[in-house]
Amino acid sequence: MKILHTADWHIGKKLHKHYLYEDFDLFINWLIKLITEQEIEAVLISGDVFDLANPSAEARKQYYRALLQLRKTNCQLIITGGNHDSPSMLDAPKEILNELNVTVIGGMPSKIEECLIPLQNKKGENELIVAALPFLRDSDLRSIDEEVVYENRIEAIRNGIEATFTKAAKTSKDLYPELPVLAMGHLYAAGIESSDSERDIQIGNQAAFQASQFGTEFSYVALGHIHKPQRVNAQIPTFYSGSPLPLSFSERKDEKRLLLIDTENGFEPESIAIPSFRKLIRISGSITEIQQKLFSLESQGSLTNLIEVELKEENYDANLIAQLDDLVTNFEQANFEIVKHRATFKNQLRESGKLFESHQHLEDLKPQEVFQKLLAQHSYAEEVKEKVNIAFQELLEEVNHN
Repeated sequence: MKILHTADWHIGKKLHKHYLYEDFDLFINWLIKLITEQEIEAVLISGDVFDLANPSAEARKQYYRALLQLRKTNCQLIITGGNHDSPSMLDAPKEILNELNVTVIGGMPSKIEECLIPLQNKKGENELIVAALPFLRDSDLRSIDEEVVYENRIEAIRNGIEATFTKAAKTSKDLYPELPVLAMGHLYAAGIESSDSERDIQIGNQAAFQASQFGTEFSYVALGHIHKPQRVNAQIPTFYSGSPLPLSFSERKDEKRLLLIDTENGFEPESIAIPSFRKLIRISGSITEIQQKLFSLESQGSLTNLIEVELKEENYDANLIAQLDDLVTNFEQANFEIVKHRATFKNQLRESGKLFESHQHLEDLKPQEVFQKLLAQHSYAEEVKEKVNIAFQELLEEVNHN
């Protein structure tokens, strides 16, 4: 049996005011082709289907449209909720989706048996059990009435996650003793590498789950939540598939992928690279270096490439900020767009209130004195300082006159 492991679709994601709807459509089109060519029989989506708990109408349309497209491939879909998802919103159409061979478990059900999904092979025989565990919230892990202080809350969460996976493994073996079990989870595992776009879960990720706590009963653990594809150091094959699309500029160098498990060859997955539909580019340096890099860019992907620009200089200079603004405003190159720019200076300009001795107060100083202190922090040539001084005097006189 061939199974695809994916996660963190984040439908409705907006990156610097750019919605990634086009990117997701291209991904689904590519995925449909892959499923057909590889004769995939099941697709697992390990949480964070949507980017927001209350997704927009457009995001919901895209979700249902993708499910209908995937349904035409005749593969079985199993979807679990993540920390970004609303359990009730995902679960609402589950009866209808069941008729389309789509199983959705948005929130943890009251009975663990409801998480155990048999996968059937082409002969209609049960070949594998999927323990489809969604993101486990505090209410799933401990009694609401239990008095848990902060000192033991982290340990209580870890123990709760472990107990849930252990119960899923034991129940699977009791009900389906002859079948291998594959677990789905949405959590933060210890020792992994995260990016800027994941939302902290369970006390700011402090309740990191130790991979050894998965035990040895599962044949594979398909994880979601971390967007960077990686293997977790566990006794059994345990992987984050990562997000199919780069969701922040910190992910711009990640090689996005899906994981293909062919049970005839065991449970070590094959990594399948997802094509890049647009590039996220970060450019930094002096104003001259930025200009050179911007105008030497070569178009990549079928969508507009997005750029972040950071000016880095030793000394603060308002002229450089103005030049950067002009450069960004006037930048026009096909298939490229600057979505963010900023300037940083090693010798950062201090606030005017910090330029004087502690016994001095701004209200006791003359405007010219404050201005001279601020001007001294700039690396202007003497003739420029003189012109700036004259301009300040003219403005000051006009203010005083009015």
